[in-house]
Amino acid sequence: SVLTDDVSFGGSIDDLRQARAATAIPVLRKDFTVSELDVCDARIMGADCVLLIAAALSQPELAAFYQLANEIGLDVLVETHDEDEVERALLVGATLIGVNQRDLVTFEVDHERAVRMAAAIPNGVVKVAESGVRDANDAQSLRNAGYDAVLVGESLIISNDPAALIGSLRATSTKN
Repeated sequence: SVLTDDVSFGGSIDDLRQARAATAIPVLRKDFTVSELDVCDARIMGADCVLLIAAALSQPELAAFYQLANEIGLDVLVETHDEDEVERALLVGATLIGVNQRDLVTFEVDHERAVRMAAAIPNGVVKVAESGVRDANDAQSLRNAGYDAVLVGESLIISNDPAALIGSLRATSTKN
């Protein structure tokens, strides 16, 4: 995932373009998407997937942006924080739902939120745990709860050895 908002996150369009050039795996534009133009910009920048934060959008906006993204060939990660938002994501047909463990108002992390909410996301929908993944133990706990993927940011940034952290996180994806 790549942040492109320079004001809020210190990211840039060039960051996304560099990520796109450096890898063949899907690239997520992880910013506040608040307009149809933002959705289109994600595609123009080279993203494969766009983030739609349910808490930041009305239901008509969520539905319209989701449909537009699909029409222009973008996958959509719908970010949720509670069961009501999961239900809203399902109403628009989301097949990729994230549970952000960070409160968007206080920025505090509830390390158990995703585990508690796992049952609200039906089988057949890709489950992504966002924020608060500190180490391989957290990733394994989330995997055990039914999550298919984790988004890790802060832990990598503050790690003394990001490569080792990535290695340990990836190892959890191969454990049964």
